[in-house]
Amino acid sequence: MQPFTFTYGPRVLATATGAAELPALLPDGPVLLVTDDQLLGLGLAQPWIAELERTRVVTIFSAVEADPSKSTLLAAVEAGRAAAVTSVVGFGGGSPMDVAKLAAYLLGSGDALDSIWGVEVAVGAKLPLVLVPTTAGTGSEATPISVITVDGGTKLAVNARAITADLAILDPTLTTGLPRHVTAATGIDAMVHAVEAYTSARLKNPLSDALAREALRLLSANLIRACEAPDDLAARSAMLLGAHLAGVAFSNAPVAGVHALAYPLGGLHHLPHGLSNALMLRHVLQHNAASAREPYAELAEIIAPECVGQGSQARCATLIDALDRMITDSGLKPRLRDHGIARSDIPILAREAMKQQRLLINNPCPIEEADAARLYEAAW
Repeated sequence: MQPFTFTYGPRVLATATGAAELPALLPDGPVLLVTDDQLLGLGLAQPWIAELERTRVVTIFSAVEADPSKSTLLAAVEAGRAAAVTSVVGFGGGSPMDVAKLAAYLLGSGDALDSIWGVEVAVGAKLPLVLVPTTAGTGSEATPISVITVDGGTKLAVNARAITADLAILDPTLTTGLPRHVTAATGIDAMVHAVEAYTSARLKNPLSDALAREALRLLSANLIRACEAPDDLAARSAMLLGAHLAGVAFSNAPVAGVHALAYPLGGLHHLPHGLSNALMLRHVLQHNAASAREPYAELAEIIAPECVGQGSQARCATLIDALDRMITDSGLKPRLRDHGIARSDIPILAREAMKQQRLLINNPCPIEEADAARLYEAAW
């Protein structure tokens, strides 16, 4: 066995009664709840807020946008500081949870944001942090990673164990009201996490492999069911668990080229992150196929058991085709031009993708700027 290290994520509570259980899981004192206006408008957060307000003062910060900005994060920190909060709850998709992670850290440590970008630079103490995902996709509740959009649409990340949540509450009832396109995009995002963790050029290990495989099994078997029967709690529970396991996997074996090329689509064109991954998935996997044929072939047997016994090249092609078919069956439109991306945008997208070296170094084979342009062209 090759030497490796592995760090598990937060303590997990899987329950359909999370709102009632949350107050007892936090320390006494005021709490900052980070969410977004859409979730407040849908009423999804209200039962959780009401339970918290029985025992403490709750400061609600709901101004979190998709691809949250540095100014949004700093506003959340200021809201928490003004209320002298003693804990933080992140409630929502990846954006509120990413803001909550860094808000808890900055409030607890007193560090300046611009001093902690990068891997394991943040080493201070955060406030107690609970994350409650309302989508089955980002896995942000499991990860020590927070991605923030800075000037020019560039995405910067803090990747440090110090920002990992103390507790993740997986409540499938929170995901039943999602629109189909959100279920689809976030589910594909989680599958990309599993595939890229399994084939990561750095830090791939037996534990991340095992979690990635199980995540892909749960997600691929339940995505279309969750889209077509949104109230199916068994399918929703499987999706939520699969997304969490994929999050733990890629926390240890980091994601790569699909994410690197997806980020400019979100940063510059504000496409949802899961959709951006779906748009680039086939093309990056085809680019990687010669280098990652064997692990892709192994994953194909999870999604398409009928391919067992075929050669690795055939199984590799089966994986790519099966994932692509799942994207279209889920209802997502698979071309860049379907989402308002002009062909003339390709050069700047390729240049911006090259700024994601922290991800590109994990890819099974190199992706240079000319490769990125070609892949965007194929996706257009």
